[in-house]
Amino acid sequence: MSTPENVVLSATPGPTPSAHVLAAQLRVEEIRQMRQTIPNFVTPEAKGDHRRLTNVASVPPEFVELMAMAITNSSALVREETSPAEMRDSMVYADAYSPVVEELEALTQFLRFSIAAARHKAGIAALTTYALAQRLAKRKETAHLAPHVAAMRRALGRGRKAKVAAEPKMQAPASVAPPSIHQPS
Repeated sequence: MSTPENVVLSATPGPTPSAHVLAAQLRVEEIRQMRQTIPNFVTPEAKGDHRRLTNVASVPPEFVELMAMAITNSSALVREETSPAEMRDSMVYADAYSPVVEELEALTQFLRFSIAAARHKAGIAALTTYALAQRLAKRKETAHLAPHVAAMRRALGRGRKAKVAAEPKMQAPASVAPPSIHQPS
C-alpha cells in the first residue's frame, strides 16, 4: 500500500514529444526543398513588396494578351525587358501555379485544425483528470492530492480572484440651508 508521501503523479505513456518535433522538422525541410523545384520562385525583399506588386499584377489577362499582340505587330512597341512570348509564359505560369497555392492554403488550414484537435485532445484529458483530482482531494483517503489540485488551479489560471476591499464611500454632507439674511422692513 502506498502512502501519500511516495505517490507520484505520472503522465500516461504516449509518443515522445521529440519524435513529433523531429517529424515536424523534416516536413519543414521538405517544404523548403520544394521551393527549389518551383520555377520563377521569388521571395519578397522588403515588407511592402507584395502590396506594390498586387496593383499591376491584377491587370486582366485579356489586356496582357492584347499588349503581346500589339508588340508582335508593331516594332515601335518592342522593348528589351520582355518579349510577347515571355509575357504569355508569365501568365501561363500564374494560371498553372494558382491551384498549387489553393492546395497549400487548404493544407495550412487542415494542419491548423489538426493542431487544434491535438490540443483539444490533450486539454480534454487534462480537464477531466483535474475534475477527478478536485473531487478526490476532498476525500479523507486522498486528501494528499489537495496541493496538486491547488497547483493545477494556478496553472489553469481559473482560480477565484481575491476581492479588493472597497473604499468606504464618502458621505455627502447634509444639505445645509444657506443662512438667510434678515432685512429690516
